[in-house]
Amino acid sequence: MNLRVLRYFLAIVEEGSITGAAEYLSISQPSLSRQIKDLEEHLGHKLFDRGSRTISLTPAGELLRDRAREIVLMADRAEAELTSMDKPINGNVYIGAGETEAVRFLARAAECMLQQYPQVKFHIFSGNGQAVTDQLESGLLDFGLLFEPSDNTKYSYISLPTADRWGLLMRKDSTLSSHDGIHQEDLEQIPLLLSRQVRFDREFSGWSSFSEHELHVVGTYNLLFNASLFVSEGCGYALCLDHIINLTEDSNLVFKPLVPELRTRVNLVWKSNRHFSSAASQYLEILRRQIGIENACK
Repeated sequence: MNLRVLRYFLAIVEEGSITGAAEYLSISQPSLSRQIKDLEEHLGHKLFDRGSRTISLTPAGELLRDRAREIVLMADRAEAELTSMDKPINGNVYIGAGETEAVRFLARAAECMLQQYPQVKFHIFSGNGQAVTDQLESGLLDFGLLFEPSDNTKYSYISLPTADRWGLLMRKDSTLSSHDGIHQEDLEQIPLLLSRQVRFDREFSGWSSFSEHELHVVGTYNLLFNASLFVSEGCGYALCLDHIINLTEDSNLVFKPLVPELRTRVNLVWKSNRHFSSAASQYLEILRRQIGIENACK
C-alpha cells in the first residue's frame, strides 16, 4: 500500500465511480480497477460494493477512507514543510477552534503575519473541544483553541487575555427578554438547549444549585448557529457564550447574561513535542508579542 494507490482510492470515493475517477486521474479504467483490486487483496477486505452505475463503501472502505485522508494530508504537509525549510517563511498554519470571541486574537495575529508574509496560508477547522483535541492528537492541527478546564498536561499553552461570558439566547418576545440578567431560578421551568461540550453539573456548579437532570432540557447542540435557528423558531432558550451569534436590530433574538456573572477562559494549546513549520513557529511568536507574553507555559 502506497500513497499513490491511496490517492487513487480517495479519487474513487470523491467521484463516486471508477469511471469518473479514471477520467479525473487521467489513467485507464482497467488500470485503476486492477490497482484497487490489488489493494483489496493486500488488505484482505472488500472496500467497495459495486452497483450497476455507482459504488458505495463497505465498513472496511469507510475506515480506510478516514485513515487515507489523514495519511495523504500528513504526507502533503510533510512535503510542503520540507521543501520550504530553506526558503523565506511560507507554508501553512492549521488552527482548530470552537465558537468563541477569542478567535479574534488569532485572526489579528494572522492579519499581522499576512502583512509580513503574504505567501502563508491559514487553514481553520471549526469543531467542539473533542473534535479539536482529536485533530491535535492526530497531528492534523498546529494549534487548538480550548475552553478551560482543558488537559494541559499533554500540551504547551497560552492562556488568552479574555474570558467568554455565559448567558441565555432567547427570542425578543420571550418572558425573560425584559430582564437585565438571568438568575438561576429563571432556568427552573424554561425549555433549555445545552451545549454538548459543556458538563452543566461541573461548569455551572458554583453558579447554580440545580443539577442538569432537574432542568427542562429539550435538546443539545454542537455549534451554536443551528441551535440559534431552533431558538428563533420558538423551541427554547440556548445556554451559550456571548458574541457568537451576530444579533442585529433585524434579528428576533437577544442575549441576556447570567447573574452573577459567569465566564470561561480560553487557552491556545499545541502538542509539547510538536516540530513546527517555520510559518507556525513565526505565527506563535507574533501572537505572543501581540498579547504581551514572552514565554508560553510549557
